[in-house]
Amino acid sequence: MPKFHNKIPEPTLRRLPWYLSYAKIAKQMGEATLSSTQISKQLKVDTSQVAKDLSYVQLQGKPRVGYNINEFIETLGNCLGFANKHNALLFGVGSLGESLLRDNGLTQYGLTIVAAFDINPNIVGKTICDIPIYDISNFATIKQQTQASIGVLTVPVSQAQNVADIMVEQGLQAIWNFTPYRITVPDDVVLQNTSIYAHLAVMFNRIYEKKENKKQHR
Repeated sequence: MPKFHNKIPEPTLRRLPWYLSYAKIAKQMGEATLSSTQISKQLKVDTSQVAKDLSYVQLQGKPRVGYNINEFIETLGNCLGFANKHNALLFGVGSLGESLLRDNGLTQYGLTIVAAFDINPNIVGKTICDIPIYDISNFATIKQQTQASIGVLTVPVSQAQNVADIMVEQGLQAIWNFTPYRITVPDDVVLQNTSIYAHLAVMFNRIYEKKENKKQHR
């Protein structure tokens, strides 16, 4: 098992899953090896940056051959935590929450949502893709039964901080926040914000910029 650096920069952590996904596709196409040049060309990342990113997981490639693709996939999967199973609890079974419950791809990357919580009596007691939905008052009991350590937050903005506080009180180690509200948590709790609205704003802005650039070059 390769030894990894204790601290991998966040930009590198964001790129490594791209490399892993490409490697899996290449393996399905019958490739036995993979080079930094291939990854660079396919993913539009500078070759030197690819090599630097992979140095953090100490993958050993062969000159003019590249990396063994099976070792590449196994090493990155272990490094990124995708090879381990992490139980999670989801809070807020609205449209986004329900979509995540139906996304079986998460399990392939190490995250298994084992239960969900809501306050809507029309939802509580049902199951989605075999995942049971409970009233949030049952959180402490279900957490103990499932040994979940991660909370997925998809509640309305007005309830985001309140529910996050409950998560923290019951000892969840990490919160994956899908709401546009920037919740606060203690320093010993890992917080990952994933706002689709923020990325939507960036996309709209870039569309506008490209339109303006085209006008200026006419």
